[in-house]
This record gives sequence, structure tokens and C-alpha cells, in this order.
Amino acid sequence: MLSPASVTFLLFTEAFLEDKVSATPAALRLIEEIVSEHGPVLFHQSGGCCDGSSPMCYPRSGFIIGDTDILLGHIGDAPVYISASQFDVWKHTDLVIDVVPGRGGMFSLDNGREVRFLTRSLVCSPARQLGPVFS
Repeated sequence: MLSPASVTFLLFTEAFLEDKVSATPAALRLIEEIVSEHGPVLFHQSGGCCDGSSPMCYPRSGFIIGDTDILLGHIGDAPVYISASQFDVWKHTDLVIDVVPGRGGMFSLDNGREVRFLTRSLVCSPARQLGPVFS
């Protein structure tokens, strides 16, 4: 169970995250292709520890958002979530969703297309870094 301060922090943080994630033109084209086949989608950033971790793409109706998942923003019309613990690791970065050759995650909708989504990270300037807002 989250403390009231944690809930307030998550809500405050979520309000300022809309530009913490973006997508390349190639990623936006792949999202459009997937949406035309499967309907609305969402992304959940995997728990990978390094640049290049795979964001997982799911049908919006087929994935349950957890109580501590944080909405980073939208790419196209697709919301992008990350777990609170993973966000804590990546809070000093902006995420860019790209497309590269390869196979997507087993349950990700990009699987089987010979291309996959890839997360690249850019370290934020100190003014853009989100840290604890409560002391």
C-alpha cells in the first residue's frame, strides 16, 4: 500500500511527464500498422537495466495497469507506462521509442514482423530531471 506522500508524489510527477517519452517516425508508422490490425494499444516499458530495453506493446484492453505504474506520456495515441520502481531508475532520462530489425518480445504486438520497438534514453539536463519533491 502506498503512503499518502507517495500517492501525492506519483500524481504530481505524472502531471509533468507528458514529454518524457517520444517516438521516431519509424515507431509511429509501426504503431499505426499495429493499431490498424489490433485496435488501440498501449506500451509498458520493460524492466531492462540498460539502454535498448524493449517496450512491450499490448492491446489496450488486454493489459491491466498496476496501481504503481506511471503514465510517461503518449506516442501517437498510445499511452506509455512504466513501473514506479523502473521509473525511479530512469527518472533522469527521456525515453525515445524507435524501431530496429529483430524480433519483438514474446507477447508484444511487434513480434513476428522482423522489426521491433526499442527504447533509447537521453540523459536530461538538470532542469528536466525529476527528483523527490518532498523532503
